[in-house]
Amino acid sequence: MHPPSGLIAHLDMDAFYASVELLRYPELRGQPVVIGGGSASSPVELADGSRRYQRLREYVGRGVVTTSTYEARALGVFSAMGIMKAAKLAPDAILLPTDFTAYRHYSSLFKSAVATIAPQIENRGIDEIYIDLHAHRDDAHGVALRIKQAVQDATGLSCSIGLAPNKLLAKICSDLEKPDGLTILTEAEIPTRIWPLSVKKINGIGPKAAAKLATLDIHTIAELAACDAGILQEHFGRSYSAWLTRVAQGIDERQIVMHSEPKSVSRETTFERDLHARQDRAELSELFTHLCERVAGDLVRKKVVGRTVGIKLRYADFTIVTRDSTLEWPTDDPVLIRQAAGECLRRVPLDKRLRLLGVRIGSLSAKDGTLVPAAEQGRLFEV
Repeated sequence: MHPPSGLIAHLDMDAFYASVELLRYPELRGQPVVIGGGSASSPVELADGSRRYQRLREYVGRGVVTTSTYEARALGVFSAMGIMKAAKLAPDAILLPTDFTAYRHYSSLFKSAVATIAPQIENRGIDEIYIDLHAHRDDAHGVALRIKQAVQDATGLSCSIGLAPNKLLAKICSDLEKPDGLTILTEAEIPTRIWPLSVKKINGIGPKAAAKLATLDIHTIAELAACDAGILQEHFGRSYSAWLTRVAQGIDERQIVMHSEPKSVSRETTFERDLHARQDRAELSELFTHLCERVAGDLVRKKVVGRTVGIKLRYADFTIVTRDSTLEWPTDDPVLIRQAAGECLRRVPLDKRLRLLGVRIGSLSAKDGTLVPAAEQGRLFEV
């Protein structure tokens, strides 16, 4: 097996949240399990020591699927799908609540395990990282196997790794042989192994762009690579079309970034039922305060403070309103954040029922007063 000309690995934990839950409830292995319910979907301990689990068919509300086991995915249940819709596809699937404290714990464990073998890591989220393996050029395949074993030993969980010339291709490859996969790609193999894939496999081509490409009869990466640059520019604009042309050829010059500052800190929640500012004032007030406290807690953990406090509302008709306010001094105080968010709330109409409420804080700086660059603060709300 020839080593890739570039040595970038993308490691993706397999069905991460669901797999963590299966460590806690091993009797559910091999069954369709969906993660995304609230506390009401917690298992009930029975007198005989067994557990009663909520089934999707019993769920009433408008929550969304956070993730699902591969058995549930085989039934058509995927992340971001409404749980009520998922219940129609897999009524007997088991529903479990999310537990982000546990997921963060296992995330820390797997990243620490990888760092003992290959410390050049770019953190891309709770369940995925990029790894620079140039220092292991002579045995990248062997090191990737060692990393997989280290993750298994540290967490009891499996991961999939793509090893390729760059980040773009490594991410595509990590998804090709899930679960517990290891895919190695050379530049020479791009036409045979990457071009036949759907354009949707490219990170950065979302549903809208894919649908637009389909109207041009472009469905595979090969068809995108063969498309005239002028046609792409006509439909997608100069910048995005140029990017499409590059990635279709497997070109990606991004480097591993080991240290990055947080962009912003935010929390949001979708209600189980539509709430009204007056009729459900007490419940909304409690939820609002809780969101502000969680934002403040995130700031403390990240060792940053922020000045620009914002809110996000989604009404029952799906329209969205945002407002923000800039404080005189950066803070991580939940009381000050709650006060500023409350001022923002008073500047929006509250005559319609609400589906979602969010709080965020930007204009971040470190505790020592160092400003986090504005370019790093692009994303306002993260689920």
